[in-house]
Amino acid sequence: MALTLDELFDRVQKPARYTGGELNSVVKDKSKVNVRFAFCFPDLYEVGMSHLGMKILYGLKNAVEDFWCERVFAPDTDMEALMRENGIPLFALESRDPVREFDFVGFTLQYEMCYTTILNMLDLAGIPLRADQRGEDMPLVIAGGPCACNPEPLADFFDIFILGEGEEVNLELMTLYREHKQQGYDKQRFLKAAAQLEGVYVPAFYEVSYHEDGRVQAITPIGGVPATVRKRVIRDMDTAYYPEAFVVPFIDIVHDRAMSEIFRGCIRGCRFCQAGFIYRPVREKSVETIDRQSRCLCETSGYEEFSLSSLSTSDYTHLEELLTQLLSWAEEQHTNISVPSLRVDGFSEELANRLNVLRRNGLTFAPEAGTQRLRDTINKNLTEDEILETARRAFSGGWTSVKLYFMMGLPTETAEDIVGINTLGQKIVNCFYQNPNKPKGKGVTVSVSVSCFVPKPFTPFQWEPQDTLAQLEEKQRLLRESVTTKKVSLSWHDAKTSYLEAVLARGDRRLGAVLEEAFRRGFNLDAWSEHFDFDAWMDIFRNQGLNPDFYACRRREEDEVFPWDHIDVGVTKAFLWAENQRAHEGVTTPHCRQECSHCGAACFKGGVCVERR
Repeated sequence: MALTLDELFDRVQKPARYTGGELNSVVKDKSKVNVRFAFCFPDLYEVGMSHLGMKILYGLKNAVEDFWCERVFAPDTDMEALMRENGIPLFALESRDPVREFDFVGFTLQYEMCYTTILNMLDLAGIPLRADQRGEDMPLVIAGGPCACNPEPLADFFDIFILGEGEEVNLELMTLYREHKQQGYDKQRFLKAAAQLEGVYVPAFYEVSYHEDGRVQAITPIGGVPATVRKRVIRDMDTAYYPEAFVVPFIDIVHDRAMSEIFRGCIRGCRFCQAGFIYRPVREKSVETIDRQSRCLCETSGYEEFSLSSLSTSDYTHLEELLTQLLSWAEEQHTNISVPSLRVDGFSEELANRLNVLRRNGLTFAPEAGTQRLRDTINKNLTEDEILETARRAFSGGWTSVKLYFMMGLPTETAEDIVGINTLGQKIVNCFYQNPNKPKGKGVTVSVSVSCFVPKPFTPFQWEPQDTLAQLEEKQRLLRESVTTKKVSLSWHDAKTSYLEAVLARGDRRLGAVLEEAFRRGFNLDAWSEHFDFDAWMDIFRNQGLNPDFYACRRREEDEVFPWDHIDVGVTKAFLWAENQRAHEGVTTPHCRQECSHCGAACFKGGVCVERR
């Protein structure tokens, strides 16, 4: 006899992942709802519940009376096995209704290694994988998020991609669907209407042709849709929707605290960083708005900690004023403020003193490269003297733990740059022991984390090859051998995972067959090392007649047509190419508040682009 869902909860680890019913979760009367949206996060509950974008869109959609957005997460292997064994399809947490009964099934694309999990979730829901196999009775399968800036590897599986920021376009899309539903729903008619919305990409209305050598020849729109699809941008962050409450989980999650978004975008222009280009232009919230939203979240959710969320917190123009305002009540209520994403050149002594009243969790900085030459190549705009001076200030302020993020495999990198990572770590250790104001009786911990560079779309390095696996593994060996002190703790990322990430990040539609075969072989949760089988992935590429090096390790020419060239994020291809050339010349570019570099983002008529004028 098949088990019920409630009986399954007694047989799995962490049943609270699946039960729902958390504080501030939204349950509505189905008879009063016209449009139902299943927001699917293709990873485990603990990861998905930490994601700010899901929190924002969940609250936004549920604020509309006849829309109901529910949460769906990938089940862990124990729960999935029991669900399949007992014929229980993928379900939403709030109603426990099967996902296939919803109008929209929406996925957020945060990381390329989650692609097989998406296909597994669709199958577990009883929804055909390919968009052309789904009829009128099936939900519309849509996606958004940073990886949607190159949606082509997933084009066969999705009806719609939402490009850019989702607050406005999500409501427009759902409102359009409600109108079509009331008038007599026809899927093709709806998709053609949806494709006219700014920020909505319907891949079925675009044909891709290829050269004999495998490069993309052309991307051709059909049926009267726009030739390029421009991302959506929220211009005014003070008036943009932000939730008054977060759903509070019953179990620990990755980031178990409230989050206060302080601005979007980044002024810096680090040439490896996709987020720094696809989220342009920078748009800030006012101190008053951040303060009000932070207080509200702590009151409604009961959190005793909140973080300031952005790509580079110390670039917020009123950070000192903001911290003073937040501390005026956070200290009183014994609420901790977490300030991540600090740039070392933005970490003042005054800021250190103000943070000194809070719990110390250690400081995290990202020099990214071990030598000045390479930092200039990637446009980090950060000198060694600034790094060391910041370390001295932090140690004087009482910190004894520093974490440093670096990358290896960056364009133009040499053995000297690799050794320079540990050399810089040693210099920071020396700063601690040379500091007369260091905390007495305490040692220092300098943690060095080194990831492998992955060339991403819409960056100046989108033309660059990734290092081969052999090159990356040799650099990791050199890195290990160059450590000279036990005070520096070294860790590095798996090169094989980074290699496949590069393949999927710059892939085209032909990778859909690879992903489908991977799913058929049982691949799932590839973002977790215990589930990742690199050799099996390479076997699939061989079966499909595709060489992954073509996507990961090949240098592109200036005029090559990229699989994502019909996507417009505002930043122009000409600007990115110019930045690529400046990188090879070792020339830096000033950040947006120092000088406009005419990247193209001014087309959105908002944020720092307007402020400068």
